[in-house]
Amino acid sequence: MTPPPGWYTDPCAPHLERWWDGTAWTDHRRAPGQRAAAAPPPSAPRGGGPAGVKTVAVTTAAAVVVAAIVTGVILLGKDDGTGPVADPTVSATVEQTEGTTGPPTPSPSTSEPPADDPAVVTDELNGITLPLLDGWVRPKYVSDSAVLMTTDGTYDCPGEGSLCRHGLVISRTVTVNDETSPEALAKADIEEAAEEAYDRDSLDRKPYGGMESHEVVGSGPVAVAGRAGYFVRWRVKTAKGPGGYVQSLAFHSTVGVEAPVIVRYVFDAGEDGPPLADMDRITEGIRPLGDADTGGGVGSSLGPAD
Repeated sequence: MTPPPGWYTDPCAPHLERWWDGTAWTDHRRAPGQRAAAAPPPSAPRGGGPAGVKTVAVTTAAAVVVAAIVTGVILLGKDDGTGPVADPTVSATVEQTEGTTGPPTPSPSTSEPPADDPAVVTDELNGITLPLLDGWVRPKYVSDSAVLMTTDGTYDCPGEGSLCRHGLVISRTVTVNDETSPEALAKADIEEAAEEAYDRDSLDRKPYGGMESHEVVGSGPVAVAGRAGYFVRWRVKTAKGPGGYVQSLAFHSTVGVEAPVIVRYVFDAGEDGPPLADMDRITEGIRPLGDADTGGGVGSSLGPAD
């Protein structure tokens, strides 16, 4: 039974996909997974007389089958109020023995997930992904490349400076410290993290009037991306504004030389700041790249502190 027209693995170049018009291969090729705006035009019938007519009939019948399949996909798609929506990831691939010239044998396939998954942010250097929660966005107009996500929007800083954000999540790779214990790393990092967040910025200004005091409101071991980690959380008071919470989370990377990683959380206090529970939710949602099943928080309590 001849398979319907579609994109299949090219028997002459397995790294590409090639258009099968229902009866023969065409010259149309594309990279696997590439989404075409439209199918290539149908090839001209091969041969003459009855053979040509037979080819057209087979192609037309195959097109009807494809149309029925596409219609079924459209009807099963989600409806947001503007009409039925087709699933754009529907595709077909084939497995064909090298050297054969006959029609391909369709087989089911799965599409690669989009590189820019809207549900997570990716830290390629440290080999982890973090969940992008409601109210959080990827960094925009942020000069520090270590910032992974921020709360949506900005506001006028209460002290010196122009614009501030209610929340930041930052990652850093530890490269100049001989210490490898996550507990020691987190305890050593928290003071610097608090000063950079609420004391002086890179231009030596005091966006919050300077940091006046701090209180340790949480610390302890926690599993992060399947690795043992440790966190320290401070409540910081500032000369201006409500102050905030700063957390240093240390654990070992799962890539390369497994260098220690520090993830810093900076949350403004007060009603405009992000929920403090987001620190725990982000920590529990950290995953190694390519492993959606290895989570964090195992055997540890990270309840938000007042």
